[in-house]
Amino acid sequence: MASENILVDLKNKIYKPVYWLEGEESYFIDEIINYAENKILSESEASFNLTIFYGKDADWAEVINACKQYPMFSDKKVVLLKEAQSMKEKELERLESYINNPLSSTMLFVSHKDKKIDGKTKFAKLLKAKTELLSTKKLYPNQLPDWSRGMIQKLGLSIEQKALMLLVDHIGNDLSRIHNEIEKLAVNLKGRTTITEDDIEKYIGISKEFNVFELQDAIGKKNFEKAIRINQYFAANPKAAPIQMVLPALYNFFSKVYMVFGAGTYDEREIASVLGMGNNTYFVKDYLAAAKNFGQQGIERILLLLHEYNLKGIGINDKGTEDADLIKELLVKMMS
Repeated sequence: MASENILVDLKNKIYKPVYWLEGEESYFIDEIINYAENKILSESEASFNLTIFYGKDADWAEVINACKQYPMFSDKKVVLLKEAQSMKEKELERLESYINNPLSSTMLFVSHKDKKIDGKTKFAKLLKAKTELLSTKKLYPNQLPDWSRGMIQKLGLSIEQKALMLLVDHIGNDLSRIHNEIEKLAVNLKGRTTITEDDIEKYIGISKEFNVFELQDAIGKKNFEKAIRINQYFAANPKAAPIQMVLPALYNFFSKVYMVFGAGTYDEREIASVLGMGNNTYFVKDYLAAAKNFGQQGIERILLLLHEYNLKGIGINDKGTEDADLIKELLVKMMS
């Protein structure tokens, strides 16, 4: 079951005795654990009926004993086992007897982050059969804009497309941080309902003029002067766009440009579909312009250069050149 469905059930007081929450994306796991810790029981109920264990220090027998205790002054008892991935799998498997026969008045939530129980084991099959199982994985980069927009819409807000891309590209695949930054923006809108590029610049600190999107736009249009100005800004503000962020972003951009040559069409919607972007055609004009300006062989050359300079950026075949100088050197070669 998806995390949002579990949350809807919890809010509607549709409870299950055991929730097993596992996988790579901790945001969805934390969302449910935080709700269980703070919303199911009232403050007075929680003082008697909320028990929290941490995997590093937890003993499986103590967890089971807590689960078997009946609630006091409430009809529910909530037991949280956080960071269960810190426990040995054999210890977790000792929970089998309780999971097979849980107490109906207890709700046990197990947070098992970063990895999953081996699906071939008897214990994994038990979890699938007997618990409310949430198995999470990281969102793909192309899923982040829609996920972020959905969160913004839940707050009754909207966001300009460029502002959305600036936000997502700058933060990357860190859902908790995206969530926090969106909440910060919502507080600072002061009655407005649309998040703009200016808001991103003012409240999150991402320059709307000097960022990776503007750099890839400058390269794609062969605007060498603008590309150098942006790199000078990066040199003066190293935290704004470290080389470890710039090069993968450029590689992603030019990889999509390269795919344009195999699309067999110049229709923007069809190209967006081929590139796995759904109906989002926002960057397609940029891909087409870069493809026209460089040609297929030129894009192949750029991809090879990006690979070469990615190695240099981590110290391979380079004697410690400053990041800004590496990018400047790369820009000269790309656009010559």
